Amino acid sequence: MSSLTSLTAARLAALIRTGEVSSEEVTRAHLDQIAAVDDRVHAFLHVDTDRALEVARRVDAKRRAGAPLGPLAGVPVAVKDLFAYVGAPTTCGSRMLENWCPPYNAAVTERVLAADMVILGKTNLDEFAMGSSTETSAFGPTHNPWDLARVPGGSGGGSAAALAALEAPVALGSDTGGSIRQPAAVTGTVGIKPTYGGVSRYGAVAMASSLDQPGPCARTVLDAALLHQVIGGYDPRDATSIDAPVPDVVAAAQSPDVAGMKIGVVKEFGGEGFEPGVERRFHEAVAALAGAGAEIVEVSCPYFPLALGAYYLIMPSEVSSNMARFDAMRYGRRVGDDGTRSVEDVMRASRGAGFGAEVKRRIILGTYALSSGYYDAYYGSAQKVRTLIIQDFRAAFSTVDVLMSPSTPTTAIRIGEPLTDLMAGYKADLCTIPSNLAGIPAGSFPAGLSDNGLPVGVQVMAPVLADDRVYRVGSALEALLEPRFAPLTKEAR
Repeated sequence: MSSLTSLTAARLAALIRTGEVSSEEVTRAHLDQIAAVDDRVHAFLHVDTDRALEVARRVDAKRRAGAPLGPLAGVPVAVKDLFAYVGAPTTCGSRMLENWCPPYNAAVTERVLAADMVILGKTNLDEFAMGSSTETSAFGPTHNPWDLARVPGGSGGGSAAALAALEAPVALGSDTGGSIRQPAAVTGTVGIKPTYGGVSRYGAVAMASSLDQPGPCARTVLDAALLHQVIGGYDPRDATSIDAPVPDVVAAAQSPDVAGMKIGVVKEFGGEGFEPGVERRFHEAVAALAGAGAEIVEVSCPYFPLALGAYYLIMPSEVSSNMARFDAMRYGRRVGDDGTRSVEDVMRASRGAGFGAEVKRRIILGTYALSSGYYDAYYGSAQKVRTLIIQDFRAAFSTVDVLMSPSTPTTAIRIGEPLTDLMAGYKADLCTIPSNLAGIPAGSFPAGLSDNGLPVGVQVMAPVLADDRVYRVGSALEALLEPRFAPLTKEAR
């Protein structure tokens, strides 16, 4: 393993700017690491070796010519395989889009390229981001570098595992119900869900459009902030994009002072169903913040326990709508078209072959919830609960600056468990779902190891467009808590 792969993105960028190392050297080091370990981790679905090196050489040429470079110029980045990238497959982990190469770039892809970052390749995910373990990918599961028999979380387990396995210094993810924060928690990394609309969704294959939010994944708070700064900002191509400046997340990530901040601890997120080791690390993190001068307040959000049920009606309803385009006529894989079968038969055969079990399950559930006679009872009621959860947040933020909870109730579970016990997978997002329903920013930060030696994450939530508060508290946690970063595997420790 090259020492370059263990450096932060901020440090790598500084070395590249001064010419102490080249972007090509840094990129080669990470490509070598992928070649050495990814047969065990399976974080990547596609490694874009030749183009990554070509981009790195261009960055080096710009530096030698004295051209201005961005804060992460020359730094490699891994991209979740639901963001469009011209010339590379964008499969969404599904046979439905196997080998599809988009003719345009996603907004986040454009912005990392414009910032002279180097895209290493596309990372594995649950099929169309539907799952909590990265096991529903049609191309096989990703493994957690802390313990290869365990999941790296989902849906963005590939991006999180790539960070923990030192295959990339930063990565792009998307968060619909916790798909950035939950993998960050169980891999000992940092994951941020920005304010809804704070990072453009243009070119991100939609799962649930009112919930999906691209965001940064990293090993340090500052690295996440630097990437957030690159990808954030208004985009007129996204109707939900917020026309407002990106909060100063980089300054916040460099300001770990929480003295005088009021931090609310969510009363409802604890107790039954939460591992004792997870709760201990969480309370230790809260105590550390109190010791640094923060005021800790217990806050009740009575409707939060209903978020899981509301989410699993709203999300599949939007899935049913978004997946309708993959009908073998306009988009997606086509099978069974021998000239003798009806359009309906071809659609049925193509969707049956192209979609996996979890995608089909959510389409069926969502279609039922939206059907005549059930719309008001299910989807309509879930949207009312969503409003109550938003009101819970508003009431809480009238008295505290941020809210905190464990990121997940448990540490990483064993591969196979979420597929045999669906609720075990669904409940992994118990703490993260409310912030997606409300559209507020939230992040997961490492809080040490549980009793079983696996990482624990703590979650920080803030009001809309107060993303900087998430980074400020995350920076304080990073400074206060003992660093616990994973080598590649247990055997290597």
